Amino acid sequence: MDGVVVIDKPRGPSSFDVVAVVRRTLRERRVGHTGTLDPMATGVLPICLGEATKLVPFLMDGNKGYDAEAVLGVATDTLDATGTVVARADASRVTRAAVEAGLAKLVGTIQQIPPAHSAIRVDGKRAYDLARAGEAVELAPREVRVDAITLTAFAVEGELARIAFSVACGKGTYIRTLAGDLGAALGVGAHLTALRRTRVGPFTLADAVSLDALRAETPLRSLADAVAHLPSLTLNDEECRVVREGKSRRVAALPAPPEATRVRLLDGRGALVAVAGRAAPAAPLTLERVFVEREGN
Repeated sequence: MDGVVVIDKPRGPSSFDVVAVVRRTLRERRVGHTGTLDPMATGVLPICLGEATKLVPFLMDGNKGYDAEAVLGVATDTLDATGTVVARADASRVTRAAVEAGLAKLVGTIQQIPPAHSAIRVDGKRAYDLARAGEAVELAPREVRVDAITLTAFAVEGELARIAFSVACGKGTYIRTLAGDLGAALGVGAHLTALRRTRVGPFTLADAVSLDALRAETPLRSLADAVAHLPSLTLNDEECRVVREGKSRRVAALPAPPEATRVRLLDGRGALVAVAGRAAPAAPLTLERVFVEREGN
């Protein structure tokens, strides 16, 4: 079974829990997700099955969309509602204009320190395991891309302020860190209270099925659809053969658009044969992944 099923992840289970349910329900051994969602988070979680697991790196590189809610005036050690409160402040004088200005400063290519309670490995161990054991976790800042942040709701409730905002961003961006950085910039602290992922690459909530509705007969999205955001080349039978045989010189000579750094190679029926890439525009193509067509697909 080769393809992608997009799950609308519920609040509570981990991404690995979702993978286990999909593996059991669809009876496919090779299963992988395309980017972790915290147990508190909900929304779009594409799950790759069979040959589609080779697409995981490309889908993880895709743009993401989120809807988030946060409270200003309370900071936690995890930067979200699952953590322990570490600081409180009066946020009653924070204005909508100040929040919008603070969010605007987080847009662009920025340096972000991942949360200590995250799945990043430190000396072979997960950061969240070290943090839960009381060990100091220091993670280096890394560059992430935030394309847009829009404030969608703002309300002052006593000494707290509650906000909702949407985010469009690149891979590796932690939304709870954005909330924490906003609270720090405003001088009142903040933590995330809800997070819903609305997009991963080409997939949106409109493509998603709930875990409760997942069945063995649930249709999968094809491998070609999963990377439909890439420019494509349609190959003839001879070109398909040489690509599958990995003949690098013939692949390098394929007429890809000069500006494209990655392309999908399709056969005459529109099925994905391979994904090819190059180090720079107009450089020769090289194969990144080749896909085997299995019976029953």
